[in-house]
Amino acid sequence: MDTSPDANPAEQVKERLHRAFDSQIPNFASYNLVAATGVAGSGGLKVVGYRRQPAEIVLAPINSSDLSASESAITINNTNVNQLAVLNDGGYEIATSTGRVFRFTVPEHPSLDLQLNDAVSVAAVIDQDVDARDFADFMDHFMNTIEGTENFV
Repeated sequence: MDTSPDANPAEQVKERLHRAFDSQIPNFASYNLVAATGVAGSGGLKVVGYRRQPAEIVLAPINSSDLSASESAITINNTNVNQLAVLNDGGYEIATSTGRVFRFTVPEHPSLDLQLNDAVSVAAVIDQDVDARDFADFMDHFMNTIEGTENFV
């Protein structure tokens, strides 16, 4: 692990996550970002971008070893969402009209490891408690927006 005093591991990890998201989304600056862990759809680590206007979510799956994009990002909005739910464990479930289902949580303090090269790895805990609460507020907004425009079966 890199223990040099001038290196901030959390900032290195956050920079790499931002870069992975930004490389896939052309208007990335208009999204708030949080790190999430998933158990369905694209399980594992992902960066979730969200914005209130227009209300949408972008799920960008991330390779957990080097924090690069692992597959194409998926945009979810009122044109392709089929179901939204807050789960009993505090996580979220989003189903798209194509049948893909994503289950994930947005931890307040995710712990991530980044392999910088063969000899150096960085372990970091990201402080995103404020962002996790903002995402929870957004999900309430998103569910209300979608329920106001769609009738779910």
